[in-house]
Amino acid sequence: MAKGPDGKNTSGRGQRDLTVKVKTARGRRNSSTRWLQRQLNDPYVKRAQAEGYRGRAAFKIMELDDKFRFLVNGARVVDLGCAPGGWAQVAVPRINALGEKPGKAVGRFIGVDLQEVEPLAGAEFHVLDFMEDGADDKVKEWLGGRADVVMSDMAASSSGHKQTDHLRIIALCEAAAYLAFDVLEEGGTFVSKVLAGGAEGDLQKLLKQRFTKVANVKPPASRPDSSEKFVIATGFRG
Repeated sequence: MAKGPDGKNTSGRGQRDLTVKVKTARGRRNSSTRWLQRQLNDPYVKRAQAEGYRGRAAFKIMELDDKFRFLVNGARVVDLGCAPGGWAQVAVPRINALGEKPGKAVGRFIGVDLQEVEPLAGAEFHVLDFMEDGADDKVKEWLGGRADVVMSDMAASSSGHKQTDHLRIIALCEAAAYLAFDVLEEGGTFVSKVLAGGAEGDLQKLLKQRFTKVANVKPPASRPDSSEKFVIATGFRG
């Protein structure tokens, strides 16, 4: 029977600790090591890899749609900052973009990003800065009309300063909201990531003026230690 250094039997002590530990490599900051270790042990990261999703963020939009039901058959969807395409993987079958559900309306999915995105059947990806002049007209042209859903999982590059990052992402969310005002069909839905931090009051006020209902949700797939949440605005007033 195996014995440990203290001479006591080690069998029957329960399951082994399977947590992956990452050694701090020379030149790698401690924060980078902690991020890598968290990634390696994140159940949503492991699930995304096992199920073939392009990132753990796929489960965020999955959980939000399970609750609010905006990705319906026939919906025309615009995804801002769509790379790497995980949200598209969830949306395409739900809106029936491939026409695989007989007798159901066929949806359209348009994704835009500053970088090229690996192709995905049923999704149409474009390289576009959504804040440039005329971006809303391009989106409507690609869609062949107005959108039913505008959604965004964008985040500005981290500065390492919490309040600065909060202000940056709120500004990004406000820009996405203004594009949504230009391209949404009446009754449409806007979904966007924000960071809690006190400066989102003006954004909430703006959305409540333009939509019949505004909710704030932290889906289970968002890391518990993150200030990330999502705003879901439904019933666009046009």
